[in-house]
Amino acid sequence: MTQPTPSPALVSAFAPTGTLRASINLGNPILANKDVATGEPQGVSIDLAREFGRRLGVSVELVVFEKAAASVDAVKNEKADIGFFAIDPARSEGLRFTAPYVLIEGSYLVRDASELTDNAQIDREGHRISVGAGSAYDLFLTREIGQAEIVRLQGAAPALAALRSGQVEVAAGIRQLLEAEALREPGVRVLPGRFMVIQQAMGTPASRGAEAQALLAAFVEEMKATGFVADALRRHRIEGAVVAPTA
Repeated sequence: MTQPTPSPALVSAFAPTGTLRASINLGNPILANKDVATGEPQGVSIDLAREFGRRLGVSVELVVFEKAAASVDAVKNEKADIGFFAIDPARSEGLRFTAPYVLIEGSYLVRDASELTDNAQIDREGHRISVGAGSAYDLFLTREIGQAEIVRLQGAAPALAALRSGQVEVAAGIRQLLEAEALREPGVRVLPGRFMVIQQAMGTPASRGAEAQALLAAFVEEMKATGFVADALRRHRIEGAVVAPTA
């Protein structure tokens, strides 16, 4: 069922400038990327942002970033009103999250010549794992890795390049990205399975209040239940992600 029209106070809480500023992370191609023809952002997160703006009755401004950490900071610092992030305890301060709307696998990439064949072999002394600094998998591995070294680089592309150049033994990332890298040029392969499930949710500054969080949470649940998220994934031809269960 469609949620009732938000009160003027709630609209003001979400869009104090009169425009809903949506923080968009282009570093996660499952959620957002650029249209090849127009160069404009497109994807599931953009569709959700525009639909939420329509519900509020305000225009939507896309505030675009290349990396997740910068996208998160924009919302925390109230340079944006909503954002699309992986849920992680390290990001909880200053943000209010919804339940996830999409689940994405985090996996490992190794060189073809590597003796590594299983995720359980990764956390060993002498292994170096490249990650995009501040990404969901960086935050997760920072907590979970005890023996291997994490090499933090500025984005997914440098992390993948570090593997090919021999700077590291393993690259961690979104499974879809790693599979695309393996297809792009021979020499690397994705290990079977996953080391984590990335829960992609919507978030808003904590200062907007519990009522705003509840409205955003209800919106996400409706978008899952009505098939909006599933339709967006199909429309944008996204593989490697599934709609999260309703809360």
